[in-house]
Amino acid sequence: MSFSPAGVSFLLAQGATAQQGSPFMMLVPMILVFVIFYFMGIRPQQQRAKQLAELIKQLKRGDKVLLSGGIVAHVINVGEGTVTVRSAESKLEVQKSAVSEVLEKATASSPQS
Repeated sequence: MSFSPAGVSFLLAQGATAQQGSPFMMLVPMILVFVIFYFMGIRPQQQRAKQLAELIKQLKRGDKVLLSGGIVAHVINVGEGTVTVRSAESKLEVQKSAVSEVLEKATASSPQS
């Protein structure tokens, strides 16, 4: 029994037409993957960015912050786009975007150095 290339392509074409569904049903899995990706990846990141922006807006003298380089420091002064911080014996002026987390908010009883 031998198969010619034309006969094989004819059989493949018949199998392909028999398995086709509606175009909408082919899009459903792709849409589901996008929705899952949005709720598992994109949305939490947007919420975290909004939360961090709010924390940076509320920075004030005496707050203990973690900078993006891993430095833990206390806020001395808050400017328009920069923050002056003190860590051990060093005084640094960094951009507000370098603040990655506020570890402790300043209280009325904390020392303001």
